[in-house]
Amino acid sequence: MAEFVILGAGMVGVSSALALQAQGHDVVIVDRVQSGVETSYGNAGIIQTEAVEPYALPRDVATLLRYALGSSNDVVWKFGATWRMASALWRYFRLSAPEPYRAISKIYSQLALRSTSDHQPLIEASASEHLIRREGLAMLYRDQGMFDEACTRAQRLQREYGLSSTIFSGADYLAQEPALLKPPKGVINWSQSWSCSDPGALTQAYASLFEERGGSIVLGDASSVQQTSNGWSVVTQDGDISGEHIVVALGPWAPEVLRRFGYFIPMVYKRGYHGHYGSNHSLNRPFLDVSNGVLAAPMTKGIRVTTGAALVNMEAPAEPVQLERGVKALSDLLPLGQKVQEPQWFGTRPCLPDMLPMVGKAPRHDRMWFHFGHGHQGFTQGPTTAEYLVRAIQGESDDILQALNPAGRF
Repeated sequence: MAEFVILGAGMVGVSSALALQAQGHDVVIVDRVQSGVETSYGNAGIIQTEAVEPYALPRDVATLLRYALGSSNDVVWKFGATWRMASALWRYFRLSAPEPYRAISKIYSQLALRSTSDHQPLIEASASEHLIRREGLAMLYRDQGMFDEACTRAQRLQREYGLSSTIFSGADYLAQEPALLKPPKGVINWSQSWSCSDPGALTQAYASLFEERGGSIVLGDASSVQQTSNGWSVVTQDGDISGEHIVVALGPWAPEVLRRFGYFIPMVYKRGYHGHYGSNHSLNRPFLDVSNGVLAAPMTKGIRVTTGAALVNMEAPAEPVQLERGVKALSDLLPLGQKVQEPQWFGTRPCLPDMLPMVGKAPRHDRMWFHFGHGHQGFTQGPTTAEYLVRAIQGESDDILQALNPAGRF
């Protein structure tokens, strides 16, 4: 019988397992597939130290109208799915108001700013340095007004959080990134952020490190979890696995599993797509084409183009309209070759209305722990929030742990 069974083998689940293992606990990870092949595989691969403020829901009428009319590539939506998320979206909207957003950002920033330092020992121990670039994350602006506003924001983030960036004119940035076909209006490079050429491989390397240190990963069905007289059990291909404690690290699948136990967790499901494209010129660093809501990053399979948010049902078929629009928009800025032939990938970002992950004890069940709801930042913050999970299990408390605690959040 293990001390801890972790449900979920993505970045958050594997980081949880490593953090608990480092404290001397016997840990087993259970997932329906191997580590790092779902959401942790398909993201943009950025360890986003610059993401000190979470993605708020816009509150200005002009932006909301563009979203509603489908004229922005940042967000697309389906009526049925959006209607089902209406309660969560309304709460998200209210918590995006200036006063609550400032309080949320005070907590969120402390998670973001330590993300690279929390990844670094795992990168070293898993021999993954070859996957990491430390050249920053560039934001490219095609509109002068948007660039000017972004420069003002960059100065504010420097004052408030100590976050460093370098501001370039479009012409100057061409010397930094000769793959570009023409200069944008301007670029802000967030120099403290790192990028990864294969986020799935990094997650798998962390999982292999966990196994090398004595942990086990087994294929099983998280929906089969049951409470027992002395803990929890899950059905796996190796038979029933038992554990004294269960950690739910299932990302967007967590609410469905937890509904059986009486938890009704509001979540905004933001689907994202990616595709890989050949190129004769590799990028020095990833960049976001801000006007077109699409990110281009150098990956082992080519240039990965990643989209914004689609508010659709989890089970909805692929409709990669944002990816197609984004690739078309990039064509005058970046020479992309043929699309790599591979299955269409999409994944869902598990966004909670208050924009903070849930990390801590389940409100109504002993020895059940929540670790999910990282939104866009599971890849970035997994090792960081895993450390807070361990602290919560040890009975510690501080302002951050109180903010992340599931109690009273839903």
